[in-house]
Amino acid sequence: MKLVARFMKDESGATAIEYGLIAALISVAIIGGVTTLGGNLNTTFSGLGGTVAG
Repeated sequence: MKLVARFMKDESGATAIEYGLIAALISVAIIGGVTTLGGNLNTTFSGLGGTVAG
């Protein structure tokens, strides 16, 4: 019975899961930002390339 009570009070696993979820959310935000920025840069450089070539 003491083992079950100690297991229920142990929050180290929950903390690790929370940190994992935070890291995943930050990763998704970074990937989304880099994807958007990459698309914008591609459009900008394509426009500049057309201007220089023309």
